[in-house]
Amino acid sequence: MKFEGTIPAVLCPFLDNDQIDEAGYAAHLEDVGAAEGVTAITVNGHASEMVSCSFDEQRLILEKTLDVVGSKFPIIGGVYNGSSKQAAEIARMSEAAGAKGLLIFPSDVLQMGGQLKPDMALRHYGEIASATSLPFIIFQYPEASGMQIPLDTLVKLAEEIPTFAAIKDWCNNPLQHQYHIDVLHNLPRPVSVLTTHSSWLLPSLVMGPKGLLSGAGSVIAAEQAQLLKFVQSGDLKSAQELDQRLRPIVNAFYSDPFLDMHNRMKEALVMLGRFPSARVRPPLTKITESERSKLREALLASGLMTSKP
Repeated sequence: MKFEGTIPAVLCPFLDNDQIDEAGYAAHLEDVGAAEGVTAITVNGHASEMVSCSFDEQRLILEKTLDVVGSKFPIIGGVYNGSSKQAAEIARMSEAAGAKGLLIFPSDVLQMGGQLKPDMALRHYGEIASATSLPFIIFQYPEASGMQIPLDTLVKLAEEIPTFAAIKDWCNNPLQHQYHIDVLHNLPRPVSVLTTHSSWLLPSLVMGPKGLLSGAGSVIAAEQAQLLKFVQSGDLKSAQELDQRLRPIVNAFYSDPFLDMHNRMKEALVMLGRFPSARVRPPLTKITESERSKLREALLASGLMTSKP
């Protein structure tokens, strides 16, 4: 598959007993899938709280996604595990279930200086790639995380692993983001750059990535797709106007603490009547009523909500 365009990463609703709300999840998939301009859907990522989901729950999420929207969109399965061996098992499961691509997270083992040992990244992604024929996206983290893959290592990975097809770029550094685009798009076998810089999406898109992969797409996929369309067609004025309109809700989603971003997206969708429950699994906790009030104001200011519920 081609990794390009607007690719939302969907949320996962939970019942009061913390079990997956399958009916609510199906409705969420239908909602996101109805947004004009969506080119694929990603599951089992940060947005769906995959850290709290067992292997069987991740398989359930993927299979449910394929049942509901798999005939309409390519489905990208997240692969998150610090162990290369266990990550490879998730990759095998995803391919067997019917995913068309993978989003592979860096091993958290790398956060203790892994950028100084490129052989570790080569081994991690090589082990996973050997378990599946699916093309995959590498989730590129910020340098401060300690889990960023240096650009020269990404180039080496592209040379050695033919199924390495894209990065989800969260380097959070505009200059480095531009380097990624300039270098990876011009390799003998190009690797696509998908931005996930949703808090500064317009400047990022102007730099020329192939598309975006974003948890905010669970709420504003149609608007993100329209923004991408404006940029790619050279209509900067319309892009700036749309970006300005969306800024209140985007700023609300990505305010501190950053870890609550998907928590806030659930709350926003509940306010919009498009999601069954804002329940999150521990260690996440519900946001305060004060913050929910700020979210309502942001939804109103962005034109996503026409009146207070």
